[in-house]
Amino acid sequence: MADAAYGLWPLVILNTALFVMFGLSFFRPRTKRDWRVMGGYTAFLVALFTEMYGVPLTVYLLGSWLGTRFPLLRNTHAGGHLWNDLIGWRWDPHLSPFHLASYVAIGGGFWLISAAWRPLHEAARTGRLATTGPYAWVRHPQYDGFALVMIGFLLQWPTIPTLIMFPVLLWVYARLARREEREVAAEFGAAWDQYAARTPAFIPHRAPTTHRVSPDHGGPRTTPHAGSNR
Repeated sequence: MADAAYGLWPLVILNTALFVMFGLSFFRPRTKRDWRVMGGYTAFLVALFTEMYGVPLTVYLLGSWLGTRFPLLRNTHAGGHLWNDLIGWRWDPHLSPFHLASYVAIGGGFWLISAAWRPLHEAARTGRLATTGPYAWVRHPQYDGFALVMIGFLLQWPTIPTLIMFPVLLWVYARLARREEREVAAEFGAAWDQYAARTPAFIPHRAPTTHRVSPDHGGPRTTPHAGSNR
């Protein structure tokens, strides 16, 4: 290795465990579907930190192909910040625009996951749809939160495996969201249809609308699910 920033397997384990625990503390999975969401997120972290501190596979592969064109692309820790290398950023990689943007995305993602859990938990406790807080903007804010966290890590340290995994995980989360929506629609009927007609699934496109749901729509529910009104 060109420096001591790789082959640090204790750091791979430590960072993976830290961000998994971070995710668990914000997300609080309770169902098998919730754990699938956490499983995809955990696999993404393992792939990320393995290359960040273990073996820089992406840098090796790209270095042999683009090494002469991008001299900063080398097997050092700084060289692993690929976006910086490709634009020729020669200063501290942790102060680059990409890295600073990653902090915003990761922090915003965890905040969104946490903020969405509260109205979802309250809605499950009272047997109503969650339509307040982040749920006034989108139907699946917790899935959006996980996507933001992964985007933040891709801005900070993109790798070939994580770039491949990211769209796959988005597809998996979209499938889980559609399955949840079918279950909620069957339970809440017209109340869900009205809410879904006014609220986009993942990308907010206007100011949120306050939704008033009569308490007689749907019976009591016991367990909130990951990214939607379950």
